[in-house]
Amino acid sequence: MNFARVLIVAGMVTAYPVWAVYAPIPEQEQGKEWTVTLRGDISHDSNIFGAASGAISSMVYTAAPKLAFNASVSDQTFASASYELVLDHMPDRPGDSTLDSHNFEGRLAHAFSQVTSIDLSDAYSIAKNPESLLAGVPINTDQSYKRNEFNGRLTTSTGPKISTTIKMRSVIYRYDAAGLAQDIDRTENLYGLAGSYDLVPEAKGVLEYRHEDVNYRNGGASKDKQTDFLIGGVDYSVAKQVTATGRLGYQWRHRNLERSSDAPYAELSAKFDYAQGSYFSAGYVYTFEETTNVDQYTDTKVNRLFLNLQHAVSPLIVASGSLTYEPSVLQGRRGVANADETTTRLGLALSYLYSKNWIFTAHYDRDHIVSDVPGRDQSRNRVGAGATFSF
Repeated sequence: MNFARVLIVAGMVTAYPVWAVYAPIPEQEQGKEWTVTLRGDISHDSNIFGAASGAISSMVYTAAPKLAFNASVSDQTFASASYELVLDHMPDRPGDSTLDSHNFEGRLAHAFSQVTSIDLSDAYSIAKNPESLLAGVPINTDQSYKRNEFNGRLTTSTGPKISTTIKMRSVIYRYDAAGLAQDIDRTENLYGLAGSYDLVPEAKGVLEYRHEDVNYRNGGASKDKQTDFLIGGVDYSVAKQVTATGRLGYQWRHRNLERSSDAPYAELSAKFDYAQGSYFSAGYVYTFEETTNVDQYTDTKVNRLFLNLQHAVSPLIVASGSLTYEPSVLQGRRGVANADETTTRLGLALSYLYSKNWIFTAHYDRDHIVSDVPGRDQSRNRVGAGATFSF
């Protein structure tokens, strides 16, 4: 997943809940409208297809130019857009050895008044060399996909201490391989209505209702589901050094032709900026998510814990790391027993901030999946080094 490198390039990580997706502007893009970024990387991937057995390894040579735009188009409106081309060359990959991926992002934020604002964003990816590979997919299968995610939120204050937010998220998955497309092409729509009340200056209480529809492109009668959430929580901030957010509640999932389920829901995260350029963040999520083995399992009940650390060793050297530990339970269809599965992802990086324009990074990433279901185990290691130049 290359978590550690993402932390360095972004320059900061926030402790927003899972719903929040509006990332801060990377440091390299601040203070100017147009930014060009050129990234090059050389690495070794031990399992380029994410296979449970018979793994194929290869060197990976990456070139990734990016063009970004950030500007206030008026006193009340902010707009941003970016395009990134990622070229990966893998000499030992069967079939196409050079793959081109494309990432498009756009955002528009507008304040109608001092108390009412809207924020819209869209991200479209054509991923030919996915970093997070699917468990249980037959060996050497093309996992390329197209993904579009749209987010929108309208926030307004209805009183001195009360605010209301209407929000929605729509995610569309389209896989290139016919078999994967038949099984897991889908659209996930999530809608929410939240109200918050300022308990004290540094904390607010939140009550929220969400509804989610998961609609599959093929065979939806046996795979579609709807979920309702009732959630309460608190957002807490102290002098910008400590931020925390917590959501606890319950979810009711209706499966059209399978047994329905209900379960608790949890979404917790916190961040501590303990020094200039150094922070620690952690979080936990408990919910339902989709699975790749839709013939035997309806979905997955996920426990996800994550830890992020960035430490400024010196003004020019930054060490970072990210760990995700995810013990999950695959929810069996009628006549199929539930199955345990544990996913661990580790990312480590050491970056040399040569100047505001240049960053040199050495990195290591490990993905490890242990599953009760044959063919879903996975082990993958990537190690390499790269440089990023922005102007």
